[in-house]
Amino acid sequence: MQAAVTRMAKELRMLQSDPPPGVWAAPLGDSAMQLEAQLQGPKDTVYEGGIFKLAVDIPARYPFEPPKVRFLTKVYHPNIDPEGRICLDLLNMPPKGAWKPSLNISTVLASLGLLLGEPNPDDGLVADITAEFRHQRAVFDAKARQWTQRYAVQQPAGSGGAAAAAAASGSGEGGAAAQEQQQEQQQQPADKENGQPAAPAGGKHAAGGGGEGAAAAPAEQPAKRPRLALRK
Repeated sequence: MQAAVTRMAKELRMLQSDPPPGVWAAPLGDSAMQLEAQLQGPKDTVYEGGIFKLAVDIPARYPFEPPKVRFLTKVYHPNIDPEGRICLDLLNMPPKGAWKPSLNISTVLASLGLLLGEPNPDDGLVADITAEFRHQRAVFDAKARQWTQRYAVQQPAGSGGAAAAAAASGSGEGGAAAQEQQQEQQQQPADKENGQPAAPAGGKHAAGGGGEGAAAAPAEQPAKRPRLALRK
């Protein structure tokens, strides 16, 4: 067990300093015997744009036994089943497999990246997907792209139906508030003396062009001249 821990500490340093293209891996928690890994979907394939997560379990007898690796992200692939199990010779002991102690986690993850972009129908794990890959390639490609978009492409925060519904709700509330504000602006304070609404500034009453406001205004009386006292 200690030999496996020492070996994994060395391999993790190598993964951090010189990872294979499109590969990321790190310890899961404080233990170097459990890793979380990610593979970028290979360019110009049906998996391009996806980020595929994997779980890597290191056995106590590592490197004399291969690591146990499975996909956590759903992927439509002839060599990967719905539980994430993988058909790859490097993950199995001889004589059926090709694992040997000189291999390492970096090599395994790089090989999985190649398998993702280049499925092997001669060693298929899922019969119907393998047959589809062989005989209905266009159908397979369409389904694999759809799964990649659905399960492996990271969605922006706040997107989706809930966010859209919230936005719609917010716009509705804003419209109601604007309507209420407009109604309030149309209501003017009542005149305290006669109880009638005050004429709006700049309206027809303020213009002086005849109206109830102008008729109600008291007429201006001419000033009386003082009488002159007559001298006798």
